[in-house]
Amino acid sequence: MSNKVKRNLFSEDVPIQEDFDDEDFDDGKSDEESFDDEEFDDIEYDSDESEDYDEDFDEDADYDEEYSEDDEDSGGGDYEEDYEEYSDDESCEDSEYDEEEFSEEDSDTDEYDEENSELDEDMEVRIDAAMSRIVADMDREAQTGGDDRSARPYPSGKSGKSARPKPVAYVPIDEDELNMPAIPAKKKHKGLRITGVAAIMVVVAAGCAYGGVSYYYSDKFFDGTTINGIDCSRKTPYEVEQLIAENVENYTIQVSSRNLEPQVISGDQIDYKYVSDGEVLKLLKQQKPYEWIRGFFEEKSYTISENVTYSKELLQNQVLQLNCAKKENQVAPENAYVAFADTQFEIIPETEGSELNVKQAYQILDEAVAGKQDSIDFAGNSDAYVAAAVTSEDPGLQATLNACNNFTKASITYTFGEETVTLDGSTIKDWLQFDEKGQYVQDDASFQQHIKDYIAQLAAQYDTVGTDRAFNTTSGRTVYVYGSAYGWKIDQDAEAAQLTQEIQSGTQTTRDPVYSMTANSRGYNDLGNTYIEVDMSDQHMYYYQNGAIIFESDIVSGNMSYSDRQTPPGIFTLYYKKSPDVLKGEIGPDGKPEYETPVQYWMPFNVGIGFHDASWQPYFGGDRYLTGGSHGCINMPPGNAAVLYDIIQYGVPIICFY
Repeated sequence: MSNKVKRNLFSEDVPIQEDFDDEDFDDGKSDEESFDDEEFDDIEYDSDESEDYDEDFDEDADYDEEYSEDDEDSGGGDYEEDYEEYSDDESCEDSEYDEEEFSEEDSDTDEYDEENSELDEDMEVRIDAAMSRIVADMDREAQTGGDDRSARPYPSGKSGKSARPKPVAYVPIDEDELNMPAIPAKKKHKGLRITGVAAIMVVVAAGCAYGGVSYYYSDKFFDGTTINGIDCSRKTPYEVEQLIAENVENYTIQVSSRNLEPQVISGDQIDYKYVSDGEVLKLLKQQKPYEWIRGFFEEKSYTISENVTYSKELLQNQVLQLNCAKKENQVAPENAYVAFADTQFEIIPETEGSELNVKQAYQILDEAVAGKQDSIDFAGNSDAYVAAAVTSEDPGLQATLNACNNFTKASITYTFGEETVTLDGSTIKDWLQFDEKGQYVQDDASFQQHIKDYIAQLAAQYDTVGTDRAFNTTSGRTVYVYGSAYGWKIDQDAEAAQLTQEIQSGTQTTRDPVYSMTANSRGYNDLGNTYIEVDMSDQHMYYYQNGAIIFESDIVSGNMSYSDRQTPPGIFTLYYKKSPDVLKGEIGPDGKPEYETPVQYWMPFNVGIGFHDASWQPYFGGDRYLTGGSHGCINMPPGNAAVLYDIIQYGVPIICFY
């Protein structure tokens, strides 16, 4: 209800009509029945007069003082002063906590204030309703007329205009009639507000205390915080880093090596120091000071990199001073190798040795120190030592092992008629090279020489080309004939190539050697029973086939009067045959051949010497060859030459002897 209404009701200046009769006031209806909102709304006021009245009424100092005293009696003034003090509390305004967080913690107080606000609103509504009813009743009395009911004159001597027919006199009204529940409610609300203020003060005090603790933790770690295993509770970043630095100063690393006792390098020997990189401070900034209470219920454990520095030059010197780096403790590694054991070859593993690779050892140790390791074992890192050039896993060594084992698997059996010769691993392994330790030494040249020597040995034993043969002539004589162009002859180069391949692949086979020349039969006398016999002493020839004479004829051989025209003895075979042909002698100084003789049948067997028809010879056989012989060829009667031309075969040995 507005201040204007309150003043009209309780002002002492209102005149009281002593002889006012209750009956005149009471029309037989209750206050609620006589009070009609519609009637009250129908009352007309002059807008200008109302404005003047309101203006004068607001300036009434006496009313303001009276209302102010009433507020003090009801406790309202005290509450407002308390509220103003609470509102102006600088400590609350300067609190480090945001409104949202403070609101969460003081939710109970807010709910209490909300309830008080609802009570105030309800009280004001009820008071306004009661005042409205009273004003309506008085207006109604004024309209119906009453004794000495004059309205209170307007302040400041102004006279107001009223719709009332007569002046209205106001009389005291009993509080029971007013039925104003607002007055007791004010007193009850005062107690609630005092309790609320006290609660707020407690909350504010608790908030200030909480803020103070939060401020305390603004540069310190919460309880239950550990960094790298260090308890950092209530410690500043500087204090934490001092503890980390103390741990760093005690740094040592143990160095182990092959076959030697471990050695220790301390931090002071390499100028090992801690250098702050701000990681600890970053962790502190991550925590929120107002969450400090969590430290009593939660443990936080962090692991950060400890930024350290050390002298690499001093570390290099420490490596050189290690026992494992000293010359007297260096043992060179040994390569893996292939050796023959019992019946086959096998790989003998390499030996590690203890020759330190100083450069690699330093790098390994440097990484360990940078990683803050407290120990390092060179023996567990093969890069720290000089390694063997050839290991058991070396592909070349594996190939050598396979080749050597193939040597022992290879078996080549040669056939020479009824005779055989076998080459196997028991012989081949002796061709391989081994050092004093039994390590296989690959020497291809030496191995090839062994193969060549072996083949040459076979050729010397079984080749017949270039050897003398005992030959039983048709006349019953035994002559020795040298065969330079007939017989068995191994092609040693071709045989060496084939044998090498077979040994390397571990071939097992039975075969003939590779020959460049072959004979009709095996054995010492390889002439067999098919051959052409030319007996130059008897000047007669025979053609044997399977031991039987199938052709014979008198002949004229080379002129014995000339040494360069004599037919040479030996064993030969047919080169080719041609019909007809022209025989030519050696080219003379004039550029012309010594002779040019046409023949019908030409069958050469020894360079320029061969069988041919000779129609110019007066006779054949006898002693014609002594003075009238040929230039070295075997002259035959034209008819016999034609027969021989038809039956002669390639490869048939032609045995010429005296």
